[in-house]
Amino acid sequence: MSPSEIYSVLTEVFQEVFDDDGITLSADTTADDIEGWDSQAHVNLVVAAETRFGVRFRTAELETLHNVGDFVALIATKQGRSGHG
Repeated sequence: MSPSEIYSVLTEVFQEVFDDDGITLSADTTADDIEGWDSQAHVNLVVAAETRFGVRFRTAELETLHNVGDFVALIATKQGRSGHG
């Protein structure tokens, strides 16, 4: 899956988790940019992304994420390791 495809699917995940079809993501998007992105929403995002992309994240990996661009890169790496895409 290409980075642009990951952004597209991840945007759908964010829109579902936050129940907001107006959400658009960029590499620089952070929790400060999205209303309601608190610790519980973060857990929901991680679980939804794992399900949608067929990957599993380790806690240490998640702690390195600073923005959506980092999340997309991690997903791409995980998919490469698992042979998807």
